[in-house]
Amino acid sequence: MADDLQFSWELGGSGWATCRIADSASEQKSIVGYCTDALADLLYAVAGLYGDSPVQRVSFDLEPAELRWRLRRRGADVAIAICRFPDMLTSWDSPDDAGTLSWSSTQPRNVLGHAVMEAAETVLRVHGEAGYQEKWVRHPFPVAALQDLRRLHRRNDDCRHEQCRDSAEC
Repeated sequence: MADDLQFSWELGGSGWATCRIADSASEQKSIVGYCTDALADLLYAVAGLYGDSPVQRVSFDLEPAELRWRLRRRGADVAIAICRFPDMLTSWDSPDDAGTLSWSSTQPRNVLGHAVMEAAETVLRVHGEAGYQEKWVRHPFPVAALQDLRRLHRRNDDCRHEQCRDSAEC
């Protein structure tokens, strides 16, 4: 298990974003389309790891491919498995293991929660809500999803990041 997670979400042109997740062993980088509310879905899935359900799934539309994230909580850790399916229209009911594993890692939940929360906050800081809506087109910035994750992270995690220890925002 590693404790070296990096995650970013960068808006590109109209209706797409570059999503990157990496640890010391490997990285997954994808161009995600706006056909799903991908950032909101990811924020809610990570927040869901703080509840009773040990498994959360998120589906990103790569137009036409699907990138499916399976987050499985195991104690204080989360096993992250990202599988690729060739066509989102035909894979929606396929089991996770029918896809091709493109990235996996096990990370402490607090590290994953912080990384995803920080990436969303960066998007909001750079673009603002109006700028996000203008670039993402179909969906507004997921304010409620970010607030939920921030609240759960702050309440449940002993975050080692300085900005979390010193800030009321985290």
